[in-house]
Amino acid sequence: MKLHLLKPYTYCFIVTLLLTTFGCDQKKSSPGLSGGAIAAEDALATMQVAEGFKIEMIASEPLITSPVDMEIDEYGRMYVVEMHGYPLDKSGSGNIIILSDSNSDGIMDKRTVFKEGLLLPTGILRWKKGLLVTDSPNIYYLEDSDGDGKADIMDTVLTGFALTNPQHNLNNPVYGLDNWVYAAHEGVVKSRDYVKEFGDEGTEIYYPSKPDAVRLPQNASGRSVRFRPDRLWLEELASRCQFGHTFDQWGHWFGSNNSNQGYQEIIAQRYLVRNPQLPPTDPIQNMSDHLDAPEVFPTTTNPDRQIFTDMGTMTSGSGLTAYLADDFPAPYNNATFIAEPVSNLVHVDMLRDSGVSYTASRVFPNKEFFSSTDAWSRPVNMYVGPDGALYILDYYRRVIESPEWMSEEAINAGNLYDGIDRGRIYRVTTVDGKKADWMKGLNLGDASGDELVAELSNKNSWWRINAQRLLVDRADKNAVPALEKMVSGNSAMGRLHALWTLEGIGALQPPLIKKALKDSVAGIRENVIKLAELHLKDDPALCSDLIALQHDKDIKVRFQLLLTLGSVSSAQVSEARNHLLFGDMENKWFQVAALSAFLLDAHALLNLMLAKYKADVPAYGSMVQRLAEMIAATSDEPAVHQRIQNALVPRSAGERQSQTAMLKGLAQGLRNRKNKLSVSESDQQLLLKTFFDNPSDGLRKSALQFLRASKITDDALRSSAVTRAVSIVQDTTLPDSKRSDAIDFLAFGNPPEYQSMLQGLLTPQEQPVVKLAALRVLNQVPSTAVSEYLVEQWPGFTKEIRDAAVRVFMSDTARMRILITAMEQNKIAASSVSFWTGIALMQVEDDKLRERARTVFTKNAEEAKRIAKEYQAALDVKGDAEKGKAVYMQSCAVCHQVREQYGVAYGPDLGTIHNWKKEDILANILDPNLSIMAGYDLWEIELNNGETLQGIIMTETASAIMLKGMGNTEKVINRQEIKSLKSLSISAMPAGLEKNISKEQMADLIAFLKRS
Repeated sequence: MKLHLLKPYTYCFIVTLLLTTFGCDQKKSSPGLSGGAIAAEDALATMQVAEGFKIEMIASEPLITSPVDMEIDEYGRMYVVEMHGYPLDKSGSGNIIILSDSNSDGIMDKRTVFKEGLLLPTGILRWKKGLLVTDSPNIYYLEDSDGDGKADIMDTVLTGFALTNPQHNLNNPVYGLDNWVYAAHEGVVKSRDYVKEFGDEGTEIYYPSKPDAVRLPQNASGRSVRFRPDRLWLEELASRCQFGHTFDQWGHWFGSNNSNQGYQEIIAQRYLVRNPQLPPTDPIQNMSDHLDAPEVFPTTTNPDRQIFTDMGTMTSGSGLTAYLADDFPAPYNNATFIAEPVSNLVHVDMLRDSGVSYTASRVFPNKEFFSSTDAWSRPVNMYVGPDGALYILDYYRRVIESPEWMSEEAINAGNLYDGIDRGRIYRVTTVDGKKADWMKGLNLGDASGDELVAELSNKNSWWRINAQRLLVDRADKNAVPALEKMVSGNSAMGRLHALWTLEGIGALQPPLIKKALKDSVAGIRENVIKLAELHLKDDPALCSDLIALQHDKDIKVRFQLLLTLGSVSSAQVSEARNHLLFGDMENKWFQVAALSAFLLDAHALLNLMLAKYKADVPAYGSMVQRLAEMIAATSDEPAVHQRIQNALVPRSAGERQSQTAMLKGLAQGLRNRKNKLSVSESDQQLLLKTFFDNPSDGLRKSALQFLRASKITDDALRSSAVTRAVSIVQDTTLPDSKRSDAIDFLAFGNPPEYQSMLQGLLTPQEQPVVKLAALRVLNQVPSTAVSEYLVEQWPGFTKEIRDAAVRVFMSDTARMRILITAMEQNKIAASSVSFWTGIALMQVEDDKLRERARTVFTKNAEEAKRIAKEYQAALDVKGDAEKGKAVYMQSCAVCHQVREQYGVAYGPDLGTIHNWKKEDILANILDPNLSIMAGYDLWEIELNNGETLQGIIMTETASAIMLKGMGNTEKVINRQEIKSLKSLSISAMPAGLEKNISKEQMADLIAFLKRS
């Protein structure tokens, strides 16, 4: 039967076939920037806030400008950080100001400059009698000693932090439950265009008041930090954070970055460094169940899109804030908020327990907690006040992107500092929320010790943490009886904060710790284990009380116990650790916690793992691999040789799984070794025999990994093995998995010798696994000939193979030039590369190549503007979304759905295009070939019998390709039936839709799609 899957159905609207998802040309607008600013008095009219809440403006220009952080102290003074210098000004224009409400109307009306002349200040925290301020390369302590509202004391607490792109500098100090100050921080982001201004990559981090005290490595190794200025303590965290971090009520730390709205540091750095054998470990767990770069739903009328702006997803997440008060209803009482200034909104997630960590889920499926139609509204940070309200700081700028990631034309437009004289702070409460009484002044700072202790049970964390801070600062031992009484009280939060306050003032005694270890609340038991850990050296008897918790019903308690017991070495403790490990073996974090133990006997634990091995539980294989990796990285040659023998001696099919895992771990361990370890020739021969003759795919692949790590030292042995691999590659009767491994083995030889053979494998008849292996080895051919060949064959490559081919292009600058040239000549579509690959091309060191890349990736945006002008009336008219739905049902539903509704799922779901500009949607409707979505271009397949088929490749397997056509017609085509396969490089949607839709209907249709 001959298929004609696509005919000129002009009624079929396949908009998302036209645009690459997060496509390179659609992520970027033309260089023109968004429209003018909106006056402060009109700002609230542009805003939407979640149902059940109200929003008010409590401060705006000229009272404040460029706010990025705030703090309300124990006397009700509101401090605000003004960072005017972003993005390029280092003249010292930053301020700390105090705002006050002189007439008690709930609106700030008085401004006092507490400190001026700061470089690029990014965060503030009340400390002692003054403030800690982050301003790279320093953290300052500022104090007003004479009560005039101006800082007359300025000390540098810490110094040495990098001063690079202001979006990535040290920021947001937070007082932790454990009495440490935590500061968000990440690694150096090197500048290409502004090295002079932002090329300071930092030094060691230290206290300048005592330079011989503790020091951290250069720029704290690019991690966040915690410190105790009063005790000159200083530590790295295990993770990093871009701008804004937060804690939940139990002291769990959460960070964020541009595209990730929340992750948790699961294992602290102090545990990861105590066992030098522990392999490098990622300490964070991403929390989101809706992508790490979630879809966002802005309401912006005229958005500003720069060339590096990822469109439709979170791209500038900042100011992560957990809501720890009780004034908001469920689920907000267990929620995290994060600002998204590029999209002019605030996103909210609700947290729920997920074993050791948490899962963050959307509160709203298709909208945000807060959004503005104003493109200049730039929420960057948040704060939960003493009144339980959520305060949103609006930086308010025309441009929020760094010029490092903007087009030259946009930079030269001279708009980088538009809005520098503006800024707003909003207060969000429930609709029946009260006015902010703290503006009339607080007296928490004058409270007695007993009064402060009482506040430790307050339902609002602002009161709890500030009361704790004040008590620790005073170190008043007269408060100890009240604190010890609070530890036995009815309030879980009171008990928790009282315990940490006692620790903070040096008054927590072991008997109280032992009692608290039996608390009925799991979160408290978890924290008391941490407290007990601090006292084990002075009171080892606490260890017995800790061991008794190994059967605790709460997984977070058991996990913290395993971490804490890792600092103790005894037979009883080792037995308890093993019990905890095997009880939660399938949790990867328990594995890391067990392996982090001080003085761990990796050989003994590996033997125990093998004795208890369960082939049907993958976690056992993971643990064997980790232990083998540790052994190979640190043990001597005889020990490694013995493990190689254990992994390669023939065993039963069930035992092969453990052998595979062990060999894979040994290979990784060899790569991690600081000193090279030689593998005997007899072991190499055994590995080669395993690779070529063992029937287990897993063991064969592990043997290959090991050989890569250890090398084949004998030339004759290597040559013979490569010859055998060539014969396997050429034998099409063998399993393709074995052939693909043999292709990878050719890297041991001279890849250019096999170039012709490998290129011949890039045919439609070969399975993807074979073609992918061929591309991996071809990538090692040291010339551009392979890249030129890939350009020629590009029309015949399916998406998976194209993705791999792009990786070949990206391996060096010469190949990148070939890729850019092919894009310029329309031989390869810009939409064929991922968003991040496009970013990489637009940031290469070579000036000419970088500009060519930027031209390629902005070409379609300029063309879209030109095309849209021809149908301008559809853009000028405000469409009716309900009428647009009718147009959609008539003209589009035959091929598309909108969020899995209204039509046929032939093309991509149109619910994802709500973020696109109207002119982008219109232009790509009018010219379907402007930008074809990767994976949705039209393909032509010629069969061996002469039949020709056309359609969209929906899926491909090792043996077949599924072609899909109009009306969801499908055909499965065996690879061996295919004579040729090529992309026609045209959209499946034909041009001419405008002939059937009037300009008014087009405006309605666009309104419907943007609403969806």
